[in-house]
Amino acid sequence: MYHTNHPLILASASPRRKELLEQLGITLIVVPAHIAEVQQSHESGLAMVQRLAREKARAVAKMYPSDFILSADTDVELDGVALGKPKDSAEAEQIVNKLAGRTHSVHTVACLLCTEKNIEEVVSSETRVTFRKLTSQEITAYVRSDHVLDKAGAYGAQGIGLSIIERVEGSFSGVVGLDLALTLDILLRHSVIHVDNLSCTDDVRDSEAHALKR
Repeated sequence: MYHTNHPLILASASPRRKELLEQLGITLIVVPAHIAEVQQSHESGLAMVQRLAREKARAVAKMYPSDFILSADTDVELDGVALGKPKDSAEAEQIVNKLAGRTHSVHTVACLLCTEKNIEEVVSSETRVTFRKLTSQEITAYVRSDHVLDKAGAYGAQGIGLSIIERVEGSFSGVVGLDLALTLDILLRHSVIHVDNLSCTDDVRDSEAHALKR
């Protein structure tokens, strides 16, 4: 659906972000940024992910100053506290237990940067997610059956993770890891991508040709 006009580097190791973009036809080069993801004192969850997204993009841009860099970060926040990624399964169970039956916020941030063009723009969204009330057996089974250690809040909004979510208010893709509406807007505005009208036209022509053969 979309065609990439300029080389786009994804400064993220997240397979979910890569998959979201590639499903739309966006061509990527993945170059993960290796930075310390630590919340600073008196820093809100939103401020933390905004800073981390910038730091990831800037770190990769040092190697690719003429290319567009897209970075992202996601934070799960409950009662004003950023939950982060669990260090082990025991902590993951504790986090999911805290979230069970309650509503929390997911802050998702994307940063588009090109040093040569003097572009650095950050966009963010907040989505409210409500979990079902879960039994201890469900929590243990979920943590053991999904790869939760690389996910903020110890859960994913896809696959088996759908079984523990009751309601999503906002961007579902943002909970997965990248708010596609905001990301597409920023990529289109800076002409990093364009709508591939040719492929759409070809699809229409193929459909018409098929209809004529009937």
